[in-house]
Amino acid sequence: MKNISSVLLISALAFNYSCTTMKTTETHHEVPVPASLASNPFMKKSTLQYEAPEFDKIKDEHFKPAFDFGLKQHDAEIIKIADNPAAPTFENTIVALERSGEVLKRAMIVFSNLTSANTNPTLQALDEEYAPVFAAHSDKMYLNENLYKRIQAITDTGLDAESKRLLQFYKQNFEIAGANLSSADKEKLKQINQELASLSTQYSNKLLEARKQGGVFFSDAKELDGLSADEIAAAAADAKNAGKEGQYLLALQNTTQQPLLQNLKNRATREKLFKASWTRAEKGDSNDTRETIEKLAALRLKKAQVLGKKSFAEWKLQDQMAKTPEAATKLMNQIATPAVETARREAKDIQDLIDQQKGGFKVEPWDWNFYAEQVRKAKFDLDENQIKPYFEITTVLEKGVFFAAEKFYGLTFKKRTDLPVYHPDVVTYEVFDHDGKSIAIYYLDFYTRDSKNGGAWMSNFVEQSYLLGTKPVIVNCYNYQKPAPGKPSLISFDDVSTIFHEFGHSIHGMFASQKYPSLSGTNVPRDFVEFPSQINEHWALDPVVLKNYAIHYETKQPIPQALVDKIKKAATFNQGYMTTELVSAAELDMDWHTVTNDSQLIPVLDFEKQSLAKHGFTLATVPPRYHTPYFAHIWGGGYSAGYYAYLWSETLDNDAWEWIMSHGGLTRENGDRFRKYILSVGNSVDLSQAFRDFTGHDPDIKPLLRNRGFIK
Repeated sequence: MKNISSVLLISALAFNYSCTTMKTTETHHEVPVPASLASNPFMKKSTLQYEAPEFDKIKDEHFKPAFDFGLKQHDAEIIKIADNPAAPTFENTIVALERSGEVLKRAMIVFSNLTSANTNPTLQALDEEYAPVFAAHSDKMYLNENLYKRIQAITDTGLDAESKRLLQFYKQNFEIAGANLSSADKEKLKQINQELASLSTQYSNKLLEARKQGGVFFSDAKELDGLSADEIAAAAADAKNAGKEGQYLLALQNTTQQPLLQNLKNRATREKLFKASWTRAEKGDSNDTRETIEKLAALRLKKAQVLGKKSFAEWKLQDQMAKTPEAATKLMNQIATPAVETARREAKDIQDLIDQQKGGFKVEPWDWNFYAEQVRKAKFDLDENQIKPYFEITTVLEKGVFFAAEKFYGLTFKKRTDLPVYHPDVVTYEVFDHDGKSIAIYYLDFYTRDSKNGGAWMSNFVEQSYLLGTKPVIVNCYNYQKPAPGKPSLISFDDVSTIFHEFGHSIHGMFASQKYPSLSGTNVPRDFVEFPSQINEHWALDPVVLKNYAIHYETKQPIPQALVDKIKKAATFNQGYMTTELVSAAELDMDWHTVTNDSQLIPVLDFEKQSLAKHGFTLATVPPRYHTPYFAHIWGGGYSAGYYAYLWSETLDNDAWEWIMSHGGLTRENGDRFRKYILSVGNSVDLSQAFRDFTGHDPDIKPLLRNRGFIK
C-alpha cells in the first residue's frame, strides 16, 4: 500500500509529502537557526545524493528540537504569506506555500518513516506528544481567514495547466478543511482535530505492542509439524531473541489470516495461532484498542457534522474519484455478491475434503488455508512447497521486478552500499532511466521486526519537484520472516505479488514529473493510488518475466513450464475467499464511517457483527481481512472511509491490463504510453480523463470480474 499515514502527517500541514529544502525566499530568514541547533541534521538539506536522509547523523534527540524550531519557522512563514500587504497572486501565495516549512518537512518525513519501520519508546512518546501539536499547526493554517481570502481572490488567468490544477487543489483543500466555517465552528474543529490526532497515534502504538505481544510461543517442535526446517529454526531464533530460549515463537503479521496456517498440520496449533491473531487487540489490557476506536468513530462523526456533512465518509470522499459513499458502496456490492457465492462453493470443496479424510469436524477459519492448499493440490497438482524454492527474495527483486521494469520502461538499477540506512536489513539501489540518466534512489526493507508496523508499503523520503529541484528518494517496506543465518529467503507466490505491487507504487513515484510537490507522483486520490501498484502485479506471471526470476535457489534451474502452467491454471483458485475477505473489510470500513447519529455507534464487536450480516457476509469461515480492533488502515493509516480504494483501483487496473495485453503486452511502446498518461502525471490532470486517454474508454468492471473468475 501507499503509506497514506505518512502523507497525512505531512500534507495535513498543507505543504505536502516532501523533505526538500526551499530555495531562498523572503520568509526563510525570518527565524534564523540558533547556534545551539547548528549540528542538528534537519536544519539544512542533506549533502547526500538527491538529499537522501543522513541516517548516520540522525539521532532520536534531534527530532524534538527540529520540530519546535520547524513549527516556529513555518508559523512565521504562514503569517507573512497571509498578512502580505501586496495583492494576492499565485506566486506570492500558492507558490510561497509550496516552498514553506523546509525544516519541519525534513524532520517529519524521516520521523514518519521511522515510526512506521523502526520505532522505539522514545519515538513513540514523541509521536503521541506531537500528534495534537501538528494537528493544531495544520488548523492554524487551513483555518487562517486572511490566508483563505487570499487564495479565494486568485484567478487562474494566465496560469499554465499544472498551476491551474494546483490553485484548484488549494481552494478545495482549504474548504474541505473548514476554511469557510464560522469562528465558533473553527474552534470546535480545532479541538476535534487535536483529539483525533492523539487518538490515532495512541491506536497505532497500542496495536504495534499488541502485535508484538500477540505472538504465540510453543515448547515442542512437534507442534510446528508442517513447517520447513528453516521456518522452525527461524521460530527458535525469534523465541531466543524474545528471552525464551528453547521455545518457538510464531510472530503475528498484520492480517487476520497468518501465512503459516496453510502448512501447520496440527489443528490445535492452527487454532491457537488464528485466535491469537483475531484477539490480539481485544484482551482488556493496555493494548486493547476498542475504546480508542469508539472514541475515534464518534469524533469523526462529530467532525463531519461540524463541517456540514451527514457522515465522515461523505466529507472524506469529496476529493476522491468515487466522490460519494454511495458510488463506492455500489461498486463493492457488485463485487460482493459473486465473491460470497464463489466462497460458499469453495467452502463446500474444503468440507468435502475434510469429510473424505474423516476429519470429524466442520471447517473453521483456521482450517481454510491448510485445506485450501490441499484442494489446490488435488485440483491443479500444485504444491506451494514446490513453488517456494523458485522464489528467492533477492532474485525475485533483481531478476523479476527490476527485469520487468527494464523491459517495459527501460529502467536499470545499481546497488549502492555507500549510502547510510536506518537499519542493517535495508538495501539501496540507484535507478537509471532508459537514456542512462539517474532518476531516483530506492531503499528496500524486507524483514519483519518488533519495531516495525505490520503489512507492506511505499513511502517517499524526498519527492520529485521541478520547483524545488528535487528527485525521488523512495522506500518499500515489507514484513517477511527473516531466514536463519546462512539460509535463503524463500517466499510464496503471494509474497512475490506483493513485491511487484509495492514496486508499482515506487515506480509511480520515480516517474513523477511535476513542478509542484503537492501534485507530484503518488499524491493522488486513494482510489487511484493503488492502480499503478496493482497493475504492476500482473508482470509476476508474464512468461518472459517469470522465466527470468523463477530460478531454483539450489539447482539454479528455471521453473519448469509444467509448473508455470499449473500456477496459471490455479490463478482463480480461492478467489471467492480472497475477494470476500477484502470486500467485507471494505464494507466494514464504510459502515464505520457512514454512521449519521451517535446512537448507531454501538460497541466495536457488536458493530462489526451487524455490519457483516447486513452485507451478507455470513460465511463464518471467511472473516474479514482485518478485524476492527486491528484494522490499522482505517484507524491509524489514513484509509478511513477509503479501504474500498483497492477495489476501485483494481477495476481500473484490470481494464487497463486488458488494453495492454490486447496491444502487445510487454513492449516499450506500451510502457512509454502507460508512463505518459498514468505514471508521470501525478495529480496534475483530471485522473478520469487520464484513464480515458490511456485506454480510450471509461472504466469497466467486467475485466475485474473475469480476472477473479466470477464471469467468463
